[in-house]
Amino acid sequence: MAVARSRLAATAVQVAPALLGAVVRSRAGGAEVAVRITEVEAYEGLDDPASHAFRGPTPRAAIMFGPPGYLYCYFTYGMHWCANVVCGPDGTAAAVLLRAGAVIAGADVAAARRPTARRDRDLARGPARLAACLGLGAAHTGLDLCDEHSDVVLASMPDQPSAVICTGPRVGIRAATERQWRFWLPDESTVSGYRRHPKARYPQ
Repeated sequence: MAVARSRLAATAVQVAPALLGAVVRSRAGGAEVAVRITEVEAYEGLDDPASHAFRGPTPRAAIMFGPPGYLYCYFTYGMHWCANVVCGPDGTAAAVLLRAGAVIAGADVAAARRPTARRDRDLARGPARLAACLGLGAAHTGLDLCDEHSDVVLASMPDQPSAVICTGPRVGIRAATERQWRFWLPDESTVSGYRRHPKARYPQ
């Protein structure tokens, strides 16, 4: 099964908390790994200076302009891939960065892809680690996450966002740093290290 595309048609700020607890299943590389998402970041378009889409539909960011439900992978720091879920109405740029998660299937495969991880909780603890666990890279940008036959599928989302989540500023950006657009589940050991912010009910 795969999540209905309509569930991803809202803004990134609305979709991001709804993705907490979602399951992403990947068959990339010929072996299945599934991750339950515990931390995300929202990125909008022309009004978000921290977004790849801020300067419009460049070759890199064109996929962020929709339609929703597709995978956007990008290369960062000259060594890592990161994975995003494209969301928002078609033509309006938005995406949610998958920052961290818990491996719930294919742990042996994930560990082989992440040989430096000391503990299971560290396998997908951070966006580059999560993408590595799922075996994602350039070849996977544009995959349809809402197609159950795709190599990478958004297999499920909670019926309702968690009643209490944590919010804070996004990580590793220089613009729009005041926006509290990072969301994570409380008391989850898989969430990346920078999470010292108070719990907040959502929507606020």
